This record gives sequence, structure tokens and C-alpha cells, in this order.
Amino acid sequence: MGEESRLAAVVALAQGMAAVHSSREAWRAAAGGARRALGGSFAALSVWERELGRLRVLVNVGELAEGEEEFPEDESYPVHQFAEITEFLHERWAGGGEPDAWVETAQGPEEGRAGYCHQRVAALRRRGRGCCVVAPIVLHGRAWGELYVARPVGEPVFGPADADFATVLAAVVAAGIAQTERLEEARRLAFTDSLTGLANRRAVDARLDEAVELHRRDGAVVSLVVCDVNGLKRVNDTLGHSVGDRLLERFGTVLSLCGAMLPGALAARLGGDEFCLLAVGPSADEVVKAADEVCRRAVELDIGDGVACGVASTQDPIGPVRSARRLFRLADAAQYRAKAERAAHPVVAGREGPDDPVVRLADEPSREADGERRRFRGRHAPG
Repeated sequence: MGEESRLAAVVALAQGMAAVHSSREAWRAAAGGARRALGGSFAALSVWERELGRLRVLVNVGELAEGEEEFPEDESYPVHQFAEITEFLHERWAGGGEPDAWVETAQGPEEGRAGYCHQRVAALRRRGRGCCVVAPIVLHGRAWGELYVARPVGEPVFGPADADFATVLAAVVAAGIAQTERLEEARRLAFTDSLTGLANRRAVDARLDEAVELHRRDGAVVSLVVCDVNGLKRVNDTLGHSVGDRLLERFGTVLSLCGAMLPGALAARLGGDEFCLLAVGPSADEVVKAADEVCRRAVELDIGDGVACGVASTQDPIGPVRSARRLFRLADAAQYRAKAERAAHPVVAGREGPDDPVVRLADEPSREADGERRRFRGRHAPG
């Protein structure tokens, strides 16, 4: 491969990693791009898990051997079986050398050359591969893992120029991984409530839009629990905002624990004293049971005055739910009714007959026209 071709391969690898949106996509793009750049039939990306003393495979791409999976659940190897990751990276690198790539062949090390990893030689033979090039990946100044590219028996063996090129590719991969980690952290912060660690309103809106679309397409049951922590203002005014924050944090923990009763449920703080649970799949009765547990546990907190909970589920007789906004209005109206009546248990939209007051309140034209939530605060409680 000429210099121009290698430069083009580096650019393609960098662009491929820059275009992805998750770690798994980045791993696949890294391994796939390196495999193509080096003319390999197979490539893998592995991470060094220091605390567990193992090298764990993140992704395999290309021609997979028997037993290999693209994203293996637990393909890992004790680091002591791959001594080069410690000897090469630490002894040589710490001694002033560079974290350069190296080549292994199915024939084993040349006479007079120390064989870093006899296990790799055995693995090459077992999987019908003739050679491999291994490139350390260094992230934030530390050994992060390795990039591995192999060719089958009968193909040209990797040479020193290939090892040098693999070192360059590993540096590009490291930069791509660092960028993906930064983006994921930024996304995590953008969708996380800083006080409680729960999801925030932005995360709920995104998930609920997807859930309602799934309901419209496949009939999936979508349920929303809206909770309002009682007594927060009193706590803030009499005990201070730090105690109020502690109440919100503790209720967030309660909500998270109860949400675990519903597989895949999203627990979130909408803002101020408002929280919610979003569940897709569980029945309406299961969601009401979880909401009832939220109410029970909230009363047991030694600060605050419990919680008001409203529930709206597409499985209940609430009429067609064609938008996330309507389900929110229904759960919000149910929560308002629970608040006004000081209910000890959740109020569930649609369960009081054809003229259900919660559904009627949620669907009032004045509410439909006004995009803001809580616009019925201050009105008389529904009868």
C-alpha cells in the first residue's frame, strides 16, 4: 500500500469513528476500519481491565471463527497469558520506548527473538489464521487496550511497515474513542438531573415520543406516573434548602427502587418537586402497583409529607393516545386530583367510568390550546 493509500485509509478510519454515536458503534468502526486499512480478514478491539486483570474483547469483525461473536458477552483472557501487554507497554515504554505494534505468526517467533505471547500463536493456528499484527491503544497517557488484525493462512505475512502503520491506526483509534467518551459524557449530563442522578425532562420527552410511536405502531402498553412531592416548600422555608434537596434526593432513591419493579422503566425528575416513571410493556395494573409502593414508601420518609401520584396508561379507557403530550396531560391531571384530595394512593386516569373526571379535565379545550403544564393550578379541585 502506497503512502497516499495509507493516508486515505487513516482519513477514512477517523471519519468513520467521528460519524458514530455510541461506544459500540465506535468499536465496530475502529476494528472494521483497521481491518480494511491493513488488508486483514479479521480484526478485534480489546480493553485492558486492570481491576480484573484481564483483556476483554469488545468487538470482532470480518471472518469470524467458530465461537467468535461480533459483540461477545464475555470473551476475555487473563492478562498473565498475554504478558506483552505488561512487559512491552510498561517495561519498554517506561524505559523510553514507544508503544509500537508488533507481528506474530502461526509459526511462532523467529529464532533468537523473544516470543511475547505463545497463546497468540496457538490461537492463530486454532482459528486458521497465519499472522496478526497487535497495536497497543494508549488513552490519556495509559495503556487502554489493543487493536488486533489478522490474515488467513496463505496470505502475505505482515511486515515491519504494516506494524508501523498499525501503530498509526491505533493512535487514530485512541483519538476516536476519546471523542466518543466525551460525547457520551456530554449526552449523559444533558439527559441527567444533577441533584438526584435520575433522568431529566429532556430524557423523558425523548423516550416518551418513542414509546407513543411504538404504541401507535405495535399497540405497546405505555404508562406514565407523575409524582409531586408534598411539603417541599414547608421544608425549604423551615429547615432550609439543603434539607429540601435531601428530601428530593431521598425521594429520587425511592422512585428508582420502585421503578425497578417495572422492567426497563425510566425514573426521572421533571423539575422542582415533580418526578415521573415511564414504563413501556408492563400492564397498567403493574404500574399502578409500583406507584402505590412509591406512595407508601414516600410517607415513611422522615421529612416531607408524602407524595401525590397520578397514573395514565394506554391500557386503561382513556381514549386514543396519539401523542406524548396527551398522555402527559392525563397523568398530570390525575396527579392534580391526587394532590387536591390528599390521596394516599395513586389516582388513575380513566377508572371512574365513561365520564371520568380526570380524562375530562385533561381534555378540556382550554388545556389543549395551552402548551404549558400546570395551567390548571389554582382552580377548584375536580369533584
